[in-house]
Amino acid sequence: MSVQPVRLFGDPVLRTRAEEVVDFDAELRQLVADLHDTMVEQGGAGIAAPQIGVGLRVFTWMVDGESGHVVNPTWETVGQQEQEGLEGCLSIPGLKFDCRRAEQVVARGWDVHGEPLVLPGTGMLARAVQHEVDHLDGVLFVDRLDPAARKEALRAIRAAEWFGAQAPVVKLNPLGLHGAGR
Repeated sequence: MSVQPVRLFGDPVLRTRAEEVVDFDAELRQLVADLHDTMVEQGGAGIAAPQIGVGLRVFTWMVDGESGHVVNPTWETVGQQEQEGLEGCLSIPGLKFDCRRAEQVVARGWDVHGEPLVLPGTGMLARAVQHEVDHLDGVLFVDRLDPAARKEALRAIRAAEWFGAQAPVVKLNPLGLHGAGR
């Protein structure tokens, strides 16, 4: 298990739809462990595989002292209630903006062993699920902001000290094909 560098806004991997996981193997278990360790180290409520440069549909979460992961997630809204609140992103460090999300969702997917998983979430967990699945689809939370807030967010991102930083160089990819089954 190890902490991995987090890819920052502007890195193309964050705008690319991640591929379905087809191999539920030791590499996937290592990826989930790396995601968990990186999320904890960075103090996030969740992190998706593309945020550490891996184009697979996997994310981890930690909300209210509980944590978990979902492989190949889908989600659906429960009810019509929405929440609006500050949202941040490990790939957009130090910045938070008000973002509207569904108040309650149910995520479905698999665990690292290929067993079916159902994750109901309300409030912060619902926000984390929606945020992380967006990452897997190449969508960032700033894309969900209303036009005026999005303009403000992009201005703040361009002014951030980290903006334009060089992406981390991976000399040897320890996860091979990342379970993409090629």
